[in-house]
Amino acid sequence: MDDELSALLDTVTKRSGRNRSDIAREALRRQLRVTRFDNLRKRVMPFAEARGYLTDDDVFAAVS
Repeated sequence: MDDELSALLDTVTKRSGRNRSDIAREALRRQLRVTRFDNLRKRVMPFAEARGYLTDDDVFAAVS
């Protein structure tokens, strides 16, 4: 881990009262979820586009 990231982690640790491992574990879980979502979105996009859903606004309009 580089010095800048380590310093930021230390700052968050002090402010939150949680330990470095807990914060790192939570950050990793979140990033893995974002990555999974992005991958699924890429797989689904051709099907959505074929049905006229080209933007997030198109999807929101359909479900609102």
